[in-house]
Amino acid sequence: MGKRSDAVGEGVSIASAAARLAVRNHILVQAISRGADFDTAEVGAFAQETLRALAAEQDAAAALAKKQRKSAWGKFSDPDSTHDYRDRDTRNLRKRHTQYVKVAERLRDLADQPDVVAELVEAARDAAWGDVEDNLQRRLQVESMTADADPDYAQMREARMQALRLVDLSRLASQARRRSKPGAAD
Repeated sequence: MGKRSDAVGEGVSIASAAARLAVRNHILVQAISRGADFDTAEVGAFAQETLRALAAEQDAAAALAKKQRKSAWGKFSDPDSTHDYRDRDTRNLRKRHTQYVKVAERLRDLADQPDVVAELVEAARDAAWGDVEDNLQRRLQVESMTADADPDYAQMREARMQALRLVDLSRLASQARRRSKPGAAD
């Protein structure tokens, strides 16, 4: 890979995309499964934690690259596998180590910048809303579809009729029995 700054920039870009995805998923889970209102401060704290967790992953990758470099030093035989490094790989492993360290530093720096965190939260919120909007659009299209417009209508009709008989009619019959009992509330 070209210059170190290019590799670090690419690493930060990938990690930022991962953070945006994690924050988006967090927003969706909080809103859909837990029914929680959107809380900018709570989501911002989660975004900071996410950036710091990604930085910790980069630290772990840096430590592994350093360990692999030390292990490879002085080995001149042919490798047994892709990750069986040799002395000729130590320069590349040193570069990787440095790049991982720089990406981790940059991610921690981003986590400490309120405006960057706010941008991340806003981008994740927009993405989450886009997911909700797309889901609503699909549901509205399906629920408003007529028999003429549905290409699978004839094929799925039997399954729908069976579900009607087994589930819906049984449920209606059960409700009717409960209502017909003396003292049943309407």
